[in-house]
Amino acid sequence: MYTPEERLRRDQTPWTLVQGILAPIQFVVFLVSLGLVIHYLVTGSGETAATVSIVAKTLILYTIMITGAIWEKVVFGCYLFARPFFWEDVFSFLVLALHTIYLWGLLTGSLSIQQQMYVALAAYATYVVNAGQFLLKLRAARLQAAAEAVGTGGSAQ
Repeated sequence: MYTPEERLRRDQTPWTLVQGILAPIQFVVFLVSLGLVIHYLVTGSGETAATVSIVAKTLILYTIMITGAIWEKVVFGCYLFARPFFWEDVFSFLVLALHTIYLWGLLTGSLSIQQQMYVALAAYATYVVNAGQFLLKLRAARLQAAAEAVGTGGSAQ
């Protein structure tokens, strides 16, 4: 997954720590927001809390995407679509698009609150898939490092 040079750059850049901090924060905000959105859809109350939580989730997503692009540039030499993360980045754009559609609907009033909440749920579903992609990559990187540590030099599957 990583060449020795890429792994060294990954381990030396502060952007790795930034990603490691932002990812769990985004996940916690997602869980809280998901609960608030579902609560609103079921009860019809809590619109403001749900809306604020979706906006917060979206802003964190934008932040993690920007810092992630910087991380890819440092580690792989390109801002996005680096070989090991190509499909994760492709899917990330779907996640970004849905979150942006939500913001557009909120800011323009072109979507009802109900429609906004359903767009948020669609965005959240894609986020879960995308987060799973990244967790699988993290696991593969750890397996690769463990294999190399015992001297096999093999890559993780």
